[in-house]
Amino acid sequence: MDLVHERRGDGPPLLLLHGIGHRWQGWKPVLDLLAAEREVIAVDLPGFGASPSLPPGLPYTVDSALTVLADFLATHGIERPHVAGNSLGGFFALRAAQRGLVSSATALSPAGFYRLPGFLYAAGLLSLHRAAARAPESLRATLARSPQARKLMFGVIYGHPERLDPGELTLDTRALLDAPGFRQTLRAGRAEQARHFPTAIPADVPLTIAWGTRDRLLLHAQGRRARQLLPGARFIPLPDCGHVPMGDNPALVARVLLEGSSSPLLSPV
Repeated sequence: MDLVHERRGDGPPLLLLHGIGHRWQGWKPVLDLLAAEREVIAVDLPGFGASPSLPPGLPYTVDSALTVLADFLATHGIERPHVAGNSLGGFFALRAAQRGLVSSATALSPAGFYRLPGFLYAAGLLSLHRAAARAPESLRATLARSPQARKLMFGVIYGHPERLDPGELTLDTRALLDAPGFRQTLRAGRAEQARHFPTAIPADVPLTIAWGTRDRLLLHAQGRRARQLLPGARFIPLPDCGHVPMGDNPALVARVLLEGSSSPLLSPV
């Protein structure tokens, strides 16, 4: 299956993977900064944004996601790209690194390092956020135009939602509500806790993990657990950034992604 995507820039390929319920446009604040030095491919994951759902009978698991992503890359002639992901996309990026599918991996507040209470907390907040999206769109659009209302509506997701474009946030909310892959992916996430996370990542694949200091969804303690499980990774705090840091500090996030993808491309396996 093909995935809806945005491709721009020139240089080594850098694949960008969004989080659960999001869409490729979440990377918009950093796209042009990255495209100045990389060929950027930002995708809508299956069942999110404008990409189609997975075929009937194919479960929303990491294996399914990586199979679809590998097929997408092969179709577009991209071999072992650098990859960066946020939240669910960060988890997929690390899994792809474990399988030797990428040349480097950069994960922004990656999922998968929670224990059961942390998963239940994050799943509950996401479900409440999605339930709130059922308010009439005209009301959501009106509230989104107020910086103070944006803080209340999106403060769990962003450190500074008042800085973001109201129109994009309204479309993000609609994408979250309409995502057919949301519930299945959330259920699958419980089985992908860090206790099942294999740590055998090839030594030639550079890893970077960055965590927003204002992340209210996947709390910073999970970053400390990631550091314990992946001691070979480079860990970077993102000061004053929330769970989706691209809109909070585009310059900082772009710099982290460019540094994380600065190693040469690896040969196909």
